[in-house]
Amino acid sequence: MIKSNKPKTLTFKIKRQDDPKSEPYWQAFDMPYRPSLNIISCLQYIAGHATTTGGKDVAPVVWECSCLEEVCGSCTMVINGRARQSCSALVDEILDETGDTIITLEPMSKFPVVRDLWVDRSRMFENLKKVKGWVPIDGTHKLGEGPQESPEQQDMRYALSRCMTCGCCLEACPQFTIDNEFIGAQAISQARYFNEHETGATLKDERLDALSEVGGVSDCGNAQNCVKVCPKDIPLTESIAATGRQLTVHHIKKFFTGK
Repeated sequence: MIKSNKPKTLTFKIKRQDDPKSEPYWQAFDMPYRPSLNIISCLQYIAGHATTTGGKDVAPVVWECSCLEEVCGSCTMVINGRARQSCSALVDEILDETGDTIITLEPMSKFPVVRDLWVDRSRMFENLKKVKGWVPIDGTHKLGEGPQESPEQQDMRYALSRCMTCGCCLEACPQFTIDNEFIGAQAISQARYFNEHETGATLKDERLDALSEVGGVSDCGNAQNCVKVCPKDIPLTESIAATGRQLTVHHIKKFFTGK
């Protein structure tokens, strides 16, 4: 009979915080191992058995999730020191990576903590507003069929469209901090996505003006951590470089035209 090398028990060391103003603290929870678990499944078990390793009954751990299929981006947290989606983070793979039965869960550090593993990601959505992350369609429905794109343009823009505003790129970025103004790779890449659309380019100059301000593209330090952690393999560094080139042309144009 083949013996399994998987453990009988998993231990989760979770960084908790009762409210935005309180101090964080750590608690550990044990649960029985089962194959094919993801981190969300483990958190659901812990929420239903809210007793620490030391036998203390506590309030259930709080986290955020929605789609459970790596689309909504809301369940991002720091798992064993790495920002990733807890719905697609599989326990078996984590055990193989570390060889340890202790798994550490922390909230992202670049966003305000609401409670426990749940953080306020509203800054990301406000940054999308800054770069006008939408296609203006008022009136365009009267102009006939929409613009056509080449297969190459479709492939490029599809890759950019996969962004789910999860925050992994910003958590890994040394330039993006909880108290500075850097807009980050996510918003820069989305600005490129809409600038490359024929109708979306109507707002291109306004987007580039926003990215020229403090916290814009020039604040990127080119660490390239963002592209390494992106769960959707979005070419973020390519987007930052492409947007930088667009900014150069934009400023030259403004210099000579005054517009």
